[in-house]
Amino acid sequence: MTFHARAIGPTIGLEITGITGSDLVDREVADHLLESLDRHGVVVYRDAFLDDADLVALTHMLGDAVIAPRGNLAGHPEVAAISLDPAKDPLAEYRKGTFFWHLDGAQDLTPQKATLLVALEVAETGGGTEFANTFAAYEALPDDDKDLIAGLRVRHQLAATQRLVHPDPTPKQLAAWASVPDREHPLVWTRPDGRKSLLIGATAGEIVGWSPERGRALLDRLLAWATQPRFVLQHQWRPGDLVAWDNTGLLHRAQPYEATSRRLLHRTTLAGDHAVA
Repeated sequence: MTFHARAIGPTIGLEITGITGSDLVDREVADHLLESLDRHGVVVYRDAFLDDADLVALTHMLGDAVIAPRGNLAGHPEVAAISLDPAKDPLAEYRKGTFFWHLDGAQDLTPQKATLLVALEVAETGGGTEFANTFAAYEALPDDDKDLIAGLRVRHQLAATQRLVHPDPTPKQLAAWASVPDREHPLVWTRPDGRKSLLIGATAGEIVGWSPERGRALLDRLLAWATQPRFVLQHQWRPGDLVAWDNTGLLHRAQPYEATSRRLLHRTTLAGDHAVA
């Protein structure tokens, strides 16, 4: 199969053109995508125009698909609509939290392996997606910082993200956030092959055993470090784009856009295969 690929971004990102629609549902394409996710972190297929059935088929070729808990589409339980319009997405209010750097499934024992997003409609202004390479960010840390954070554990909380959006929550909001259990993870995620990344982001509420002020200062400093331009890729959506990324080694965030925007993405996710250690 013939297509063109070029590297984009300073440390992550591969853009692929010349393959669209059902041609993406192919074993060779799936194998190349998995390899590219390992090497490049983010893979952008321009003008893919993948419909929901083909998106689901490709996802299943990549691994085990996660069933969307809410907002899944009729006939395609693996697909979730991503929008700030509550008529299109029942989780629209929570999506405002995606304007902050985060990793999907950080409250799970095994975070999701990868995410696939297809752009149906894009925002008139804003609405791009940024990715930050937490493998490269860890590797570039000074040795003193690596020594400091070795062995530290972080408590990840939905409430930590949502308080950024709603600093004065109502009792109903607090109860809803509390329904999602917290999770403690190592601050440094070590993979079976020895690679290490920073497990940080908006869900990182506190460092276990540290004072709130000291823990917050370190987490904020590490997030600022990991999201420097040299570690970041910015993607501006066009209708038809398919973007896949390694959720375990990247932070991502949506650039703010208006709640009245027509922006609509369809998402599938791959179940994780490595518990955090």
